[in-house]
Amino acid sequence: MIIPELPAYLESMGGEDYKGLIIALFTLMAGLSRPFSGRLTDTVGRVPVMVFGSLVCVVCSLLFPLVSGVAGFLWLRFFHGFSTGFKPTASSAFVADIAPHYRRGEAMGILGVSMNLGSSIFPPVGSWLVLAFSIDLMFYVSSGLALLSILILMGMKETLPERQAFRPGLLRVGWKDFLEPTAVPPAIIIGLSYACFGVLLTVVPDQADYLGMVNKGLFFTSFTAMGLLSRLIAGRSSDRFGREPVLQISLILTAGALVLLGYANSPFMLMVGAGALGFCTGVLGPTAFAWVVDRSDSRYRGRAMATAYIALEVGIGGGALYSAWVYDNTPANFTEVFLTSALLCLMALGYLEWRKRTYAR
Repeated sequence: MIIPELPAYLESMGGEDYKGLIIALFTLMAGLSRPFSGRLTDTVGRVPVMVFGSLVCVVCSLLFPLVSGVAGFLWLRFFHGFSTGFKPTASSAFVADIAPHYRRGEAMGILGVSMNLGSSIFPPVGSWLVLAFSIDLMFYVSSGLALLSILILMGMKETLPERQAFRPGLLRVGWKDFLEPTAVPPAIIIGLSYACFGVLLTVVPDQADYLGMVNKGLFFTSFTAMGLLSRLIAGRSSDRFGREPVLQISLILTAGALVLLGYANSPFMLMVGAGALGFCTGVLGPTAFAWVVDRSDSRYRGRAMATAYIALEVGIGGGALYSAWVYDNTPANFTEVFLTSALLCLMALGYLEWRKRTYAR
């Protein structure tokens, strides 16, 4: 809901040179908090960690209207990252607990469908609220929706068999909490491919303005709606054909969609490129995360998911930073930004091919 409007909101405070930090700071905190959320997910339980992540959304959205300076906005956006650092880690572990192994790809696709529904429905709603009322109301509605999610979570049954009561000692983490070895191969793919999300969140709002798209949220609606469609159509593809073959195909198609976005010269082409990219990543994401679950020990499932999400945050944050640097508020640089992101997808493809040949020996 709030992401399409944040660049203009920051610019109104005089922070146009810090647009790349909107996503980068958020993902930095998300990445830093992942080892703790993974450890707590495997000890305290899935549901409490999900509740905490949603509670951060409630509080931060209430505080945004009270912030009037660039520094305060960026600090709040930094702490807002706790929400993504905790909620998806526990949600993915919860889904992995209840899904049979032969339907993991489908299950991760269904989880992605729920995320896509929110991501496709509410960006244009957020833009409409700003245009028709005020940006403060948008923040309040966002907070209310997060509070509703907490009420739903409180009625869910915990899936962790042996829970521990929270104690400060559980916050002591080691290097394996940052980097679970079994999750490293899929984490590399996730980190390289998800850089495109940082590009989208940082550059596309300006690209939409430049091309004359009035409601910037429509780009994200096209992107996530097609992602939803791909999960419905191809959600079980990796269960049938294998994780790595499906990843290879989706990486090639994702790179092609990014090239299309780089050369978009009208709102229509921007929407087409958004839909193409959404469809491709809608297959890529669930497949990669199902591969994480396949390779992980059930005792350390939260830790494995945390490692994968750390890679995701590194990818998104890195994509946000390099895209803001390359773009430099100059529309002529849109093409270069997207071609660089496409190259990262091809690097991920090269890693998969190298791994296949190495372990086939």
